[in-house]
Amino acid sequence: MTDASTVDWAVFVLVVGLRLVVPLFIPRFPLPAILAALVIDGVDKSIFAAFTGLPLDNYQSYDKALDIYYLTIAYLSVLRNWRNPFAVGVAAFLWYYRLVGVLLFELTDLRWLLMVFPNTFEYFVIAIEVVRTRWDAARLSRAAFLWTAGLIWVVIKLPQEWWIHVAQLDFTDEFGKLVDKHPWVWGLLAVLAVVLVVVGRRVVRRLPPADWPFTVDADVVAARVGWVPKGPVGVAPKGIGHLAEKVALAGLVTAVLFESYPLTEGRLSVVVLVVTGTVLVHAGLALWRGRATASLGIGVAVNTVISVVTMLVFAAFATGQRGQVAVGDVLLFAYVVALVVTLYDRYSARREACETPVGADARLTRS
Repeated sequence: MTDASTVDWAVFVLVVGLRLVVPLFIPRFPLPAILAALVIDGVDKSIFAAFTGLPLDNYQSYDKALDIYYLTIAYLSVLRNWRNPFAVGVAAFLWYYRLVGVLLFELTDLRWLLMVFPNTFEYFVIAIEVVRTRWDAARLSRAAFLWTAGLIWVVIKLPQEWWIHVAQLDFTDEFGKLVDKHPWVWGLLAVLAVVLVVVGRRVVRRLPPADWPFTVDADVVAARVGWVPKGPVGVAPKGIGHLAEKVALAGLVTAVLFESYPLTEGRLSVVVLVVTGTVLVHAGLALWRGRATASLGIGVAVNTVISVVTMLVFAAFATGQRGQVAVGDVLLFAYVVALVVTLYDRYSARREACETPVGADARLTRS
């Protein structure tokens, strides 16, 4: 991209900047932010092709890294906003299952793995957030959560993953060929649209009465259902289980980024060890500080600085090459680890403070 013009760079920075900034709104405004991230992800390459002369040879690697970035924030927002522990468990399984699959794909380059490990998590979160715009998700039973995940997995994601990753087909090209060969397809689509409208109207009429007016603000929903801290919010969640998940989450995410990012160098085992050590340092410092910073942005910035220093030290000792570690690589992973640690600690600690103790309000623990 050395021959890129100022306009090319402006478009590139704008699009990538949106892909970095928009996901940060997911914890507070989950549904619109996730949908916006999906749209930007779907049109970014078309924008580059239409408005720039940038070579996009390596952009697919950046694209996958940015997908993992925004889905990680989506998972952490689930910990922040969802009361139902079973729903959180389903989302966690779907997220880690996909994350492992993406890592296996990056290690083996076997595209069918992305079909075996489909990204059901993304659409499952969207489906539940649609419910939460007007209804208390406590109305849904465990079977409803499982059926929702299962239908998305089989009906939507398996065909989509096969189309994109196994067959490697482009929808625009294939649809253009289809309608050129069979113009009656337009009529069929019109009939299908009418059927969907009719069925949709009937489904809407059968829905239970709304619990509150339409909202996409997670904090408004939290206030309406009483999902607010019942006591002081700690600096980090308690227990070895949370520490293990934090290590696993940061380790898997950075491992995927390391394997997909075209400019990084080194061994994956060293990256995992460095990230694990960095997360443990963060955990120790959190216990020492005793309380979180008031501002989330300041917390991420401070933890990024801590991550940079810690990673440089650990990487130097792990590789035996002091001063020869690529600083750019360290900055990339330092920010990711800092973001994961900061959001996980803050949202999980808030979740602990929101959980209702056994007693008069125990009804809320089921919601």
